[in-house]
Amino acid sequence: MLHAKFPEYEHRIAVGLVGQGSECFGFDDAISQDHDFGKRIFLWITREDDQKIGMALKDAYRHIAIEAGEFAPDRSGVFTIEQFYKQLIGHPSHPSANNEWMCIPEYALATAVNGAVFRDDLGAFSAIRKKLSEGFPQDVALKKLAGHLALMAQSGQYNFPRSLKRQENSAAALALYEFIDHSLHVLFILNGSYTPYYKWRFRAASELPFLAGLAHDIEEFTTEPIGWHLIDRIEMIANRITTELQRRGFSSSNETFLEAQAKEVTKRIQDPALLQLHLMEFGAE
Repeated sequence: MLHAKFPEYEHRIAVGLVGQGSECFGFDDAISQDHDFGKRIFLWITREDDQKIGMALKDAYRHIAIEAGEFAPDRSGVFTIEQFYKQLIGHPSHPSANNEWMCIPEYALATAVNGAVFRDDLGAFSAIRKKLSEGFPQDVALKKLAGHLALMAQSGQYNFPRSLKRQENSAAALALYEFIDHSLHVLFILNGSYTPYYKWRFRAASELPFLAGLAHDIEEFTTEPIGWHLIDRIEMIANRITTELQRRGFSSSNETFLEAQAKEVTKRIQDPALLQLHLMEFGAE
């Protein structure tokens, strides 16, 4: 269709499947077919080209969707590059300042770098995608890492055993959930990746290149009854993370209470504005 109807712009239109939806992460299965399921694709154009062919291109895409009968037109179609990124991450391009990075939810950033770009001769769409794929700036990554480490300490190493002492198993379960959640964030940050939407975190974590085995250890918490026996596992995970922080030069402390490790990580931050934030602050989740 592009070649037949828009030959002068064919080389200027980027094509791919990126963004929200399990298929963009490669996680689709039979259960996924119960909603928003169907063939779909995105066409990304510049604002300049949108002024010239935007309406005609959208109309041509709608005709293909109708003829195919299996497309998901509400979750696909023609977007300007800036419009597409803004709807995903709130910015028309990649953010520049550290405070901007801190305000973007990690799950949103994960949707901006997933999937695949099938063609982008112009390179404008892929240039933003490449910058986002490089991960957080160093100081932002360190601040997020410190915040999640401090909350791991608070939830798993402090509040979990205190709740057990009070025989408040519901409170202990919530504390354990917080520990699991912040542990996964730490795992993704150490891999230079963005933490995806909560229902995909364990599956995505199992495919990480570094410390993937730790994801399995964390997941085992979800199959165990709440009790004192979990404290040793919490400390095992804290020990492994401490060792990794030391190996990467993020810490010179042997203290395994992770609040101490959070303070060690904070020492490596250069941005004065980030240093003024509370130890447990990690920005948008």
